[in-house]
Amino acid sequence: MGKKHLSLIVIPHTTKSPRTWSFSRRTVKAATVCGIGLAVLMTAVTVDYVRVRLSRRSYHSLVAENAKQKEELRVYGTKVGELERKLNGFREYAGKLNVFAGIKSPEMLTNPGVGGGQSAFPPDAAQVIPPPGNPPPSIASVQDLTRTADDLEKNLDALLSHFEQLQGQFATRPSIAPVIGYRSSGFGWRLDPFGSGRRAFHSGLDIATVHGNPVVATADGAVLRVAYDGALGNNIIINHGNGITTLYGHLSKALIKPGARVKRGDTIGLVGRTGRALGDHVHYEVRLNGSAVNPNLYILDEF
Repeated sequence: MGKKHLSLIVIPHTTKSPRTWSFSRRTVKAATVCGIGLAVLMTAVTVDYVRVRLSRRSYHSLVAENAKQKEELRVYGTKVGELERKLNGFREYAGKLNVFAGIKSPEMLTNPGVGGGQSAFPPDAAQVIPPPGNPPPSIASVQDLTRTADDLEKNLDALLSHFEQLQGQFATRPSIAPVIGYRSSGFGWRLDPFGSGRRAFHSGLDIATVHGNPVVATADGAVLRVAYDGALGNNIIINHGNGITTLYGHLSKALIKPGARVKRGDTIGLVGRTGRALGDHVHYEVRLNGSAVNPNLYILDEF
């Protein structure tokens, strides 16, 4: 039995003779399979191409969204950090107001003309406030910031109420710096500036400035002492009442006498380097019931 064939006849619309092509069934089947396979392959390629394009578009969209979120988080973090710093500043100032109002006891804080020598106060008054514990932990979230702000608000409300009750006593509370200048040595333990290599407790605050600049009383009070000694040179002690006294040392000249009454801001002397000093500055002390406290807690005009 002969093989079966399929014929393809093309009849032109001309006088030319028809053209005939004959194909075996095997050839037709193979061509059909190849055509179907090619169609499937083309479909798969097309689908994969579309999927890749969609994936790339989705990827780029995700990358852009991720970059946007990163920028938003960066801005958010910056704002939270700024808010944290501001709240810390308010908290520090509220602490100063608590000390100023007498609600809390001062705590010793860790803060180039510097001075030295023993204080002009009697030796039995040389106690100091102990150092504070570890500082409060950093604020890590908006919830923590909110709680801190709420606590500060309550504290400030209590301070306002207390201030209203004690308004008449404010004039005798030290609240300003005795002179404008550079704080060359803070309150607390330090290496001896005169080269002994030993640590010594500095019971006041050294503020370096120009020779002859005016030194002012930091609160109303009565001049308790005007004297000279080898350590502090020309120095003045003012009694402000309520157990508070202030001392101003290394003056080039004292302009008041014992027993005089002074107001906050009155000029009481001039900046110098008398006594044991390395440069022109004022050694300023604040004492509460005879104990040295950090003068920075009583300087409210630098917030």
